[in-house]
Amino acid sequence: MLIVLVGAVPRYHIDQEGIPASRAELAKHIRFASNFTSIVTEWYLIDQEAYKVSLASSLFFAGLLIGNITFGPLSDKLGRKPVYISGLFFDVIFGYVTALAPNYDVFAVSRFFVGIVNGGMALVSFVLTQEYVGKSFWSFTGSLTNVTFAVGIAVFALLGYCIREWRYLALVSNTPGVFFLLLSFMLPESPRWLYSQGKTAEAEDVLQYIALCNGKERLNLKLKPSAGTLRKDELAPGILNLVKQPVLRWRTILLMYIWYVCSFVYYGLTLNAGELRGNLYLNVALSGLVEVPAFPLCMFFIEKSWSGRRKTMTCFLTFAGLACVFTMFLPTNAGLLLGPTLLALCGKMMVSAAFNILYIYTSELYPTVLRNAGLGVCSMSCRFGGILAPFVPSMKSLSPSIPFVVFGITGLSAGFLTLLLPETLNNPIAESIDDLQSPRYQVLKNEETEQSS
Repeated sequence: MLIVLVGAVPRYHIDQEGIPASRAELAKHIRFASNFTSIVTEWYLIDQEAYKVSLASSLFFAGLLIGNITFGPLSDKLGRKPVYISGLFFDVIFGYVTALAPNYDVFAVSRFFVGIVNGGMALVSFVLTQEYVGKSFWSFTGSLTNVTFAVGIAVFALLGYCIREWRYLALVSNTPGVFFLLLSFMLPESPRWLYSQGKTAEAEDVLQYIALCNGKERLNLKLKPSAGTLRKDELAPGILNLVKQPVLRWRTILLMYIWYVCSFVYYGLTLNAGELRGNLYLNVALSGLVEVPAFPLCMFFIEKSWSGRRKTMTCFLTFAGLACVFTMFLPTNAGLLLGPTLLALCGKMMVSAAFNILYIYTSELYPTVLRNAGLGVCSMSCRFGGILAPFVPSMKSLSPSIPFVVFGITGLSAGFLTLLLPETLNNPIAESIDDLQSPRYQVLKNEETEQSS
């Protein structure tokens, strides 16, 4: 979200005909009619240089792509906690480099590296949060984790309204990371990851620690050895297993496209908030706050046997696509209640709900030993959507409704493809690849499905 305000383009006037050739000459003749600064006002990113704002945003998403594909497998092999803390540390460091960048080139490169560590760290932190609790709480913790995105967007808009100097805004936005980094050292390792690696004693210690922190007495706890524990001469499962296993291969292909569409529509509508008519800060804040109602809706529907994960996500993606398509039938000069802005906000709420479910749904479709790798590959395809999204709002030069039509059609296609995935509500979570094919897992899965229906 940083680039929405830090890269905002204010109105400007050039007191001569044509654009001056040199940067120094341009600085003498251009007048920005705004009370805030941005990289546009500092480095004069207008006219032929205007693409650099979208480029910086796309570089960030390109970094996310690399971070998702590398941090996931690393955390599957080295553990969730060390990879998460390392990512958060470098996220803070490169965030300060962004705020102190002496020129555009350093700024753009810093955004790329922030994307790498931020994308990887955020992915691992989500999985770590899920694996601290039982599966019955995954919809709650997943929604609670994702709602911070919505609140963060609104808080960032408030900060932008109060801090009009872009460098100070970047510094203040990045500083809470230091506080959370220090707190993160108190977190235990994921008990699920420890158990999947055959470290049952350490997993028991973590569960005892969690129980004590919850005010429970010391438990008489003894875990059975994991059936999928590797022998010393075996290699740990890797990304190639997502291709080798027919079940996982089909799931991964479908999920990669759905993640791509969710990211494309979500970030496209979010970045487009800066292009909408009206107050910049209000539009950005509304684009975040409109997501908040989506999370209780998610938690209600995905736990019902008649809707579950699959049908609920299909409906949200379909409604998001329809909301975007219908904007082409509304006049652009209408007020907030009757104009495209309202439908754009409705589309944003629907796609954020789908995105929230997608994180939870994907976590349940992969076994523990490949959960981060699977999420990483899906998030990698998701970042292609993020890379393309910043350029779609510029298509409004053809017609104001074109960006929304593009978002709408892709959203509808992903909604229909979601129906091809299996339902995971009330089904057991696989710990290893063998669990997906073992008769015991299939029997348990069938029994629980019958009980829920």
